[in-house]
Order: sequence, then C-alpha cells, then structure tokens
Amino acid sequence: MERFVSTITMRVDAKGRISVPAAFRAIIARDGLDALHAYPALDTPALDCGGSRLLQEIDQILALLPPASSELDLAAMHLLGESETLKFDGEGRIMLPERFKRHAGIAGAVTFVGLGYKFQIWEPARFEAHLQAAKAKVRDLRQALGALPRQPVAARASE
Repeated sequence: MERFVSTITMRVDAKGRISVPAAFRAIIARDGLDALHAYPALDTPALDCGGSRLLQEIDQILALLPPASSELDLAAMHLLGESETLKFDGEGRIMLPERFKRHAGIAGAVTFVGLGYKFQIWEPARFEAHLQAAKAKVRDLRQALGALPRQPVAARASE
C-alpha cells in the first residue's frame, strides 16, 4: 500500500498554478484518477488532499454517524460540501480556489506534507510553526509512552 510521505515546498507560478509533487501524483494516478480531492482542514490552516483512500476515510467517518441525523449532515457538509475536485493540467499542476488560498494563507509558495492516506497543503511559514509545535507534542508523547511497560511485538499483533 502506497502512502503519501515527505515534505516538499513548491512555488506558486505567475498564473496561480501549483505543481503537485510527482510522487503524490503517481499515487493518485494509480487510483485511476486524474484529479485530487481537497477541502479545508477542520482544525488547521491547511488543505486536506488525496485520492481514493481519502475518499474511503471520509466514507468511513460518515458511516459512523446515525443515518438521517443532523450530525451526519454537518460532517458531510464539511467533508464533501466544502470539497473540490482539482484536476491536473498536462504538467501536473492544479489551481486552488480563492477560498482555499484564504483558509490556508497561501500566496507565493506551498508546502506539501505527506500524512499516509492523505496529504496536506500549507503556507510554508505556517507549516514550520505547526511542525515545531507538533514535534514538542510528539516528544511529550514519546516520554509518556516510554514509561509504559513494553510488550513483545508478537503480543501486540495478537491483540
């Protein structure tokens, strides 16, 4: 199973186009898609993006909610209603809608951040600040987890 990995910064060209990293495009193309799915991230000034696996994750989230409920409608409104299908041009570039640029504060450059089943698009300085805060939280988590007794890998796999 292929995953979106790595962090890559690209410039926004004079016409407002952004080149999606070739490795990210290749994963989407293997899904049989010529576009990516994107929507404003709920809790960060970034865009959540991906292909079939992201859409499957959205379907799984929505399936957890009661049918015909207001919670389902609200989640679908954000995850589907605020989303866009961004088609690649012949050079592998996309155009971001203005509302996406405003949400993420994107102007002259973007940073693509692989998160496994999806990737995010950030304004580079905002991403760097977020990354530093994330590293501090992960260090704290590592210390907390390091204090727990270790189980053999085989025991964890059978749980």
